[in-house]
Amino acid sequence: MEGALTARDRVGVQDFVLLDSHTSETAFLDNLRKRYRENLIYTYIGTLLVSVNPYKELGIYSVKQMEIYQGVNFFELPPHIYAIADNAYRVMCTEYNNHFILISGESGAGKTEASKKILQYFAVTCPTTEQLQIVRDRLLLSNPVLEAFGNAKTLRNDNSSRFGKYMDIQFDFKGAPVGGHILSYLIEKSRVVHQNQGERNFHIFYQLLESGEEDLLRWLGLEPAPQKYMYLIQGRCAKVSSINDKSDWKTVRKALSVIDFTDTNIEHLFGVIASVLHLGNIQYEEDSNGHAIITNGSQIKWLSKLLGVHLSILQEALTHRKIEARSEEVLSPLNIDLAFCARDAAAKAIYGRTFTWLVNKINGSLANKVGSCSMIGLLDIYGFEVFDTNSFEQFCINYCNEKLQQLLIEMTLKAEQEEYELEGIEWEPIPYFNNKIICDLVEEKHKGIISILDEECLRPGEATDLSFLEKLEEKVGDHAHFLTRKLADQKTRKSIDWVDFRLLHYAGEVTYCVVGECGLDNNLQHLRWCGKSSPLPHQCFLPLELDNRRRPETVATQFKNSLVSLIEILMSKEPSYIRCIKPNEGKEPGKFDDVLIRHQVKYLGLMEHLRVRRAGFAYRRKYEVFLQRYKSLCPATWPHWHGSASEGVERLIKHIGYKPEEYKLGRTKIFIRFPRTLFATEDAFEYSKHLLAIKLEACWRGVLARKEAKKRMWAVETIRKFIKGFINRKNPICPENDEFVRFVQYTYLTKLKDHVPKSVLDQNWLKAPATLEEVRTDPKNATHVARFLSAQNPTLVGAANINMLFQYVTPVVKYDRKGFKARERQLVLTQSAAYVVEMAKIKQKIDYATLKGNHTNAILHCEHIFETVTKLCMLANKQNAVSIVQGSLQFHVSPGKEGTITFTSGQEPQIYKAKNGHLTVVRPSSRTRVLTFSQR
Repeated sequence: MEGALTARDRVGVQDFVLLDSHTSETAFLDNLRKRYRENLIYTYIGTLLVSVNPYKELGIYSVKQMEIYQGVNFFELPPHIYAIADNAYRVMCTEYNNHFILISGESGAGKTEASKKILQYFAVTCPTTEQLQIVRDRLLLSNPVLEAFGNAKTLRNDNSSRFGKYMDIQFDFKGAPVGGHILSYLIEKSRVVHQNQGERNFHIFYQLLESGEEDLLRWLGLEPAPQKYMYLIQGRCAKVSSINDKSDWKTVRKALSVIDFTDTNIEHLFGVIASVLHLGNIQYEEDSNGHAIITNGSQIKWLSKLLGVHLSILQEALTHRKIEARSEEVLSPLNIDLAFCARDAAAKAIYGRTFTWLVNKINGSLANKVGSCSMIGLLDIYGFEVFDTNSFEQFCINYCNEKLQQLLIEMTLKAEQEEYELEGIEWEPIPYFNNKIICDLVEEKHKGIISILDEECLRPGEATDLSFLEKLEEKVGDHAHFLTRKLADQKTRKSIDWVDFRLLHYAGEVTYCVVGECGLDNNLQHLRWCGKSSPLPHQCFLPLELDNRRRPETVATQFKNSLVSLIEILMSKEPSYIRCIKPNEGKEPGKFDDVLIRHQVKYLGLMEHLRVRRAGFAYRRKYEVFLQRYKSLCPATWPHWHGSASEGVERLIKHIGYKPEEYKLGRTKIFIRFPRTLFATEDAFEYSKHLLAIKLEACWRGVLARKEAKKRMWAVETIRKFIKGFINRKNPICPENDEFVRFVQYTYLTKLKDHVPKSVLDQNWLKAPATLEEVRTDPKNATHVARFLSAQNPTLVGAANINMLFQYVTPVVKYDRKGFKARERQLVLTQSAAYVVEMAKIKQKIDYATLKGNHTNAILHCEHIFETVTKLCMLANKQNAVSIVQGSLQFHVSPGKEGTITFTSGQEPQIYKAKNGHLTVVRPSSRTRVLTFSQR
């Protein structure tokens, strides 16, 4: 739902199912136009995605966009190709079933780009490991290789896929991509030998000539000039501004190495590509008997080298045809026209088989090596198309789309019917055109058009295009969807040529030309010389296949069988559909050609799909989702509903006022029949959100106001307390002045840290407030401090017999002078002496008067050395007796015996007795102090 009703009028609805006039093609086009003008190129038909090519960058394919759509319910966000990809992935992961995404549309509609976007989405969002990154890279890089060999510039599209592609992406149980497999369909081999003006051959030829390395081109016998090769000059547009052949060549070379092609593989691959170009430059002339002979020997020599075939065999194969006569093979010389046909047939067969080899080689590199897996298939195939002249290949393309349309309708109908039955809602039959009758006309055994074509191509004697047409008239002439000039009425006859037949497809009438169709055999007889010594042709044309005497399948039958196989694959998987639309022929951004788009809407069967998908109900959602979104519309369900979701929805819609004909309640979902009912609900929801926002804003403003009022009350109370404290500041500590006094003391100490005297002996301290001055100067209060220290240090309790006032107390570690054993002690400084105290005992007394000379009386480790030394000097009045020792310090242990303290540095602070008997002090910083007291 895109906003309120006014917004929907401007940008349309994001799901065509919500159109009131869902049967009107005009309403369909109008909605598509509105969205396209607002750069909203995606629109749903239920779960089918309609995509209109914008012909410009829209900035909607970033990693951030991928993250937005990752793991989100399908209808929670605006339509996007990432939503289709994510939904397929989540369904596969949660239900452990296989899925496929069918992408179809005309050339230039954006099918190839859509396929790329889906692959990129999986590459970015799926979990992976370093090992699986190789698989991911190969999956992504298989695209540029297939594009180089299978895409070409056409009048409608500069990068048109000239083959159908189905790719299975394989995932392990964790949802990580572990492999892939590609099936290709009906590559347009005729493009190898002929292109219309304004078109090009396959990209790889131009990439090779434009950017191939000099040594490579020399080895292939090629010149870097497309205009010198017959198969590349017919379209007269070797250079295209939108195509960068040099850049694409680098991408292809890199991709081939990542996909695990060896240098030998690449060498043989380009050797075959070069052989096709050399084949195209072979020319003939007539001898005296009217037989074709090859005039330019240089080209056939290069062919011999690149394909590994002897010159005489090549000469024979390109100027003669083998025919069977009385169980023997006889060489029949060809005239010039037939020789050119043989040359072109060989070129087409070589390229077609090489493309198949390339796909198989890519499949080998993508092979899944972890065992069982789930799959998501991507089918990128031509859409239904109609040209002025429609060839056999176009007949196959349209037949393929006929089958896919049948599959889409059947699977959509099946899904709709199953959902209705599952929800317990009566199924109402939906009128639609069942195109099975047309599929049967084409593919039915012994009676269908393909069977008739097979008979004509493979029967003894000369088959002609007109004999094929006559056979069609004889066998299917009475079919309601088949017409020829002979069978048509006077009015229709003028639009059908004598060599044409017309089929009435599901999407409309298409006239096909039969000229050349009976020549569509598999051309193996022209290629018995292939694969004798060159490895790649040997793999493309297997000897068993070439020597097989059985009647070979025609191209038409091969395509029909592969299509049947594809349909079987798709039928076994859950479907998703993307229909791509080309908005104009000129590839112009913003231009919306109504006639062209109406044509595609018809040929893509979108209106038919919409009618089936609508199935009488415009909207269906699970009860939980519907209730969660619209519960604010009913007081009974807002803000919390504590019953079942179905009961909550029933209560909600009764409050809103739904009429019985507007909805149905299923077992797990609500079904709404009319879009206007849903839009009215959505608009009411938008209005309720507005009211709710106002209420929330009012509540929040109240919270802020109460918070501000509370803050002001606290400020008033605090100011009142401090005024009382100031008035009573000189009184003893009491509730009226307690906070004020503490604040004054705190402020003084905070200032003091910034006004500490520069010298430790400096007595000029920051003037203290009256509440602190008394403690600082009064000896009685000093006694109180000493008593307090005694209370806080239990080890000093036993030192009560020290009849002097404590001046300073600090914990120390005392080291014996002989064995350097460490003992925890307290150092107590009084007015007359220093005491080393342990618990209740005075262990040592040091008179200040004895602190001179070099006889060490005690070795103490102290953390607060500067404070201790400063206090000691002041009490002993020996400010000049302090010295700093570096390296080592000797002291007298007893008469005639000395001890040593060694100072060193290291990573960790340590004090220990070394092996040499010295007390060793390791100091990483100035934090470790050793204090020595000397007395005579």
